[in-house]
This record gives sequence, structure tokens and C-alpha cells, in this order.
Amino acid sequence: MPTSAGIRYGMVGGGKGAFIGGVHRQAIAMDGLAELTAGCFSASYQNTLETGASLGMAPDRLYKTYRELIRAEARRPDGIDFLVIVTPNHLHYPIAKLALEHGIHVVCDKPLVTSSEEGRALATLAKRKKLLFGVTYTYTGYPMVRHMREMVANGDLGDIRFVAAEYPQGWLATPLERTGQKQAAWRADSKKAGLSNCVGDIGSHVENMVAYVTGLEIRALLARLDRFVAGRALDDNASILVEYQGGAKGMYWASQIAVGEDNGLRVRIYGTKGSLEWAQEDPNYCQVARLGGPTVRLSRGRDTLYPAAQRMSRIPAGHPEGYYEAFANIYSSFVAALGKRKSGRRLTAEDREFPGVDAGIRGVKFIEKCVASSKKGAAWVKF
Repeated sequence: MPTSAGIRYGMVGGGKGAFIGGVHRQAIAMDGLAELTAGCFSASYQNTLETGASLGMAPDRLYKTYRELIRAEARRPDGIDFLVIVTPNHLHYPIAKLALEHGIHVVCDKPLVTSSEEGRALATLAKRKKLLFGVTYTYTGYPMVRHMREMVANGDLGDIRFVAAEYPQGWLATPLERTGQKQAAWRADSKKAGLSNCVGDIGSHVENMVAYVTGLEIRALLARLDRFVAGRALDDNASILVEYQGGAKGMYWASQIAVGEDNGLRVRIYGTKGSLEWAQEDPNYCQVARLGGPTVRLSRGRDTLYPAAQRMSRIPAGHPEGYYEAFANIYSSFVAALGKRKSGRRLTAEDREFPGVDAGIRGVKFIEKCVASSKKGAAWVKF
């Protein structure tokens, strides 16, 4: 059904057999803010047709290639307003570049691209064409993460001294990519994933989470990237030490060979006045400790949060609110900004609460620096 805002979007990738494309579609549909009207869901046109049919889409808006989609939609008076890119990493840049060249706003899955140079080129193009560009670092959409950011920004923790962040998974503890499993196969292929598997896929989430919540800027890092599964082409485990501008220190760990772990993104932030601890698998709660005071457990939906976080909370306390809602919060911010832009109104900083192209570029730079450090024998490199 058409939306009241009249905003339409297309998608490249996310066909039958894929995972993340369906998450994007359901998250966008949650608030009914945009209508999916065009798609090239797979390199297989049959897959695209079957996926489009299952979604009730018009056959003439299902395309054989992303080039065909972008060029055709740019010519239509009812063409798409923005394009969602949910393909393997190596395709992000050419698809986003072509969309921007044709005046179409972009939302891209992370990591943004496979090199900082490509990222900067997209940022320049988006700015020149006055187009919005979102990058779906999902976890910044959690209300409690937004609250933690506000706490740090308002000085509730004092000066930040140390950050410990980790993201362990266990799904690649065996050579799954050799079984034909689609998600594992492209991530373990340097031609599709880029320089890194583990750091690129989940370590980039760690970097983004810490940067988003604390505002700290990395000055230098030391990284050791491991390949524990014999014959694997790219890293499956990473240990990273970080020094930030201003003197704070950090320690990151990302792993896909941690048997027994599911999706354990966790961050702990220690300041001169207090500390914070949050875990993605239990996202509605945050532990807050105050120097000389009690340690408390904040609850989303029950306890009063900062207004920026309160606005993102959707359901009452005790009802699990998680991954899809976090995705939906990012898209609601992006689509609201796009609607405001379409109406000719000027965007404010609050309108740009979604992760943007600059966050995407920083994430790619983080990947590059980790790989460079590891290749030098885990040496310190300037950021």
C-alpha cells in the first residue's frame, strides 16, 4: 500500500536465500513510512521475480541488473526516492555511485565500501548532488545506546579513561564456507568481502558503537588478525589495542570462532565519575555505576531516559524490544529526513540522527588500519 508520505524505495540484493534484505524490508515496513516499489534482488533474474512476486510487487518494476533498475527508476515520474543496498561488500561502491549520479538517495549496509578512497568519492558525490546517504550500523538504533551516548555527552561519566568492547560469535568455528553456505562463502572471499572478514563484518560494529557512544577519536591502534581455521583466506579473530585523542585507551576483541557465542556485542565504558555496561543480547538494560554511589540497572520503558532515547522506545517495559526495532529507528530517522528534504525544508543536526557516510568511511579506515597493523607484526599505526 502507498504510504501517506509518498516515499518509495528500491532494493538491490536481499533475494531468496539472503538474510539481511528481509530484515531491512520488515524494519522499513514497521512504521509504514516508505513503500518498496522496485527491486533487483539477485544476480539470478528468476530469484528476483520470485522474490518480487512474494512481496506483491509489480513485474515491470523487477529488474535484471542494478544498472537497469537505477536508470529506469530515475526516468520514471513515480521512480524511487532512495535505494537500499544489501549486497556483498564489493558491489556497494558501484551501485551507490550509480544511484547518486542519477539523483537517488542511498542507504547502504556496512561496511560502506572496500576502501577509504571509494568512501570519500561517495561522500563527495553525495554532497555535490545534495543527496542523503545512510549506513545501517544497526546497533545505534537501540534506545539504551542512545541514552548512553547522551550520558557521556552530558558528562555523567566524567572524563572517559578506558573502553573495553567485544563482539564474539561462533558460527565460523568450522570451515562453513566450504559447504556452500552462502553467507559464509562470500565473507571468506577477499574478492567479495574486501581486506578483512572478521574485522570488516563485526569489528567495524565495535568501532562504530564506541565512536557513537563516546565521541572518542582514535589516535593509533595495534591489531593482531588471526586465521584459526586452516586454509581460511581472511581473518576470523582479532585483538585490537586503541589509543584515543586526549589520552583515553581501549581494547577491542572481535571473533567468529568463539564456540558457544551467538551475537555478543558488548561495551564497557569507564570514566572518572562512573561507568556504563551494555550488551546487545540484552539490549533493554544498561548497568550504570557512580563513583561513591550504588550500581543500578536501567530499564528501557520503565526508567526515565534522556529525551533523545525516550523517543525511540516503542513498547512497555518487560516486552522485548530488539533488532528489528533498532533497524526501524534508523530508517524512521532517515525517511523523516528525506521527507523533510523533499518538502524543501532545511535539515538540522537532529534530523541526521541516522549513521551517515562519514561513519561509513571511518569504519572502512578502521578496517584498513587493523589490516596494516597486523601485516607489520601487530605494530602500532597512526589513525
